[in-house]
Amino acid sequence: MRCVIARFPFDLTKSGVVATMKGVKAEPITGEAVTIGRRQFPLKQVGQVVTRQDPRDFTVGEVRRAMTALGFTCHTVTEAAAPPAQDLSPLQHASAMLGTTTHV
Repeated sequence: MRCVIARFPFDLTKSGVVATMKGVKAEPITGEAVTIGRRQFPLKQVGQVVTRQDPRDFTVGEVRRAMTALGFTCHTVTEAAAPPAQDLSPLQHASAMLGTTTHV
């Protein structure tokens, strides 16, 4: 599939992206991510590896559109997705999984 990232056209395939990302260690995810196989990668890292361009040259939106068009699942990672601390009671753990509310 032809994708334009940072004004350059790329012919990408799903199997080609999977093969390119095989063996690449995922960087810490702080914003938007894509699931490739069983692993999650930051969109900027995938764009950098697949296009061999500096990540400052393209946007997350360009990479997200390309990955979504290829059939990958893209999502936003929030702080709520972080694993809870081990010293929580079962009730606190369940509450943390549901999210916390602020009372005014």
